[in-house]
Amino acid sequence: MTATIHYEGNLRCNATHLQSGSIIETDAPTDNRGKGERFSPTDLVCTALGTCMITTMAMKAGDLGIELKGTTVDVKKHMLSDPRRIGKIDVEIIYPSSLILEDKDRIILKRTGDNCPVMKSLHPDIEVNAIYK
Repeated sequence: MTATIHYEGNLRCNATHLQSGSIIETDAPTDNRGKGERFSPTDLVCTALGTCMITTMAMKAGDLGIELKGTTVDVKKHMLSDPRRIGKIDVEIIYPSSLILEDKDRIILKRTGDNCPVMKSLHPDIEVNAIYK
C-alpha cells in the first residue's frame, strides 16, 4: 500500500504516505464547492506531473554531470466541464540563469521530462504544453 486517505468532512482529506509518514491535505477548489485552502486532487495531478518531470530530468542530468538545483517548475491547470476534468496542463521549466547547457543536453533533458512516468500515465485527451527555458 502507498497511502491511507482519511475523509475529514467539509470536502477535505488527509493522505498519509505510509513509508515516510508525511501528510498531504486536500480541499475541493473554490469553483467546485470547496474553500480552496489546500491543494485539490486535480492540483495534485498537475503538481505530480511537474515534480516527476524535474525529478527524472535531475536523474538524467546527474548522469550527464549537470546539476539542476535551482530549476523552477511552474504548473497551470486548465479544467473542462461536462465531464469536469483536467483538459490542459501548462508546465514551464525554467533553468537557473547561471546554468549553461549545450544544445544536445537541452534536447536530452527535454526528452527525459516529456517521457517521465506521470506524463506517460496521463490520459491522452489531456493536452500538455511543456516549455523549457
